[in-house]
Amino acid sequence: MAMRVLVIEDEQKMADLIKRGLEEEGMEVETVYDGETGLEAGKDGKHDLIILDLGLPGRDGLDISRELRSTGVKTPILILTAQDSTEMKVRGLDSGADDYLTKPFAFAEMLARIRALQRRTLSEDSTKLQIGDLSLNLINRRVNRANVEVQLTGKEFALLEFFMRHPDEILSRETLSEKVWEETFDTLTNVIDVYINYLRNKIDRQFEPKLIHTVRGVGYMFKTPTADSRLLAETKAS
Repeated sequence: MAMRVLVIEDEQKMADLIKRGLEEEGMEVETVYDGETGLEAGKDGKHDLIILDLGLPGRDGLDISRELRSTGVKTPILILTAQDSTEMKVRGLDSGADDYLTKPFAFAEMLARIRALQRRTLSEDSTKLQIGDLSLNLINRRVNRANVEVQLTGKEFALLEFFMRHPDEILSRETLSEKVWEETFDTLTNVIDVYINYLRNKIDRQFEPKLIHTVRGVGYMFKTPTADSRLLAETKAS
């Protein structure tokens, strides 16, 4: 799967140059030109990397980085800015960013820093899954949603792990039976539906947006949160 990069940069010419260069390297790139839109896009949890300018209209980059981290977004952040003072670099890294690149820069250096962040993320991904505000730790087998720990049984944990490894895919009961229960699907049993209901009660009932969706007549889908769904959840909560 191609690496998915979000570029939040108000200088459109610069943003478009970065987009073109990264796409030539086989990456999928989304560009955003203001802080508010960039923050919402960053919360989606669908990107593998965020390249973030500091001096943005609407909302500055430091604020964006801090809010992304406070809401549980773990996507690596590479700050890209002309502000090259040591104090600003420290503030950027302390805000939650993972690396800092100053303008003007050599594109080869940007690629090298992206590769380094990607290696670090792949290492972390082997022990933890994260989608939106839901995280699953494969080492200590802990699950958290919106910073609230969720207690799961062994089978519930296995079911959630499979869902999180296949986001936005329609998964039939046959597939879940074979991959999670490791047995041939029995059309006369409702055990899968029962366990999905258990899981919904624990990770969806008290939270928004809902993650597990029924695809009638087909199966289930674990949907990645979108900006629209988060906005709806915030409206309901207010």
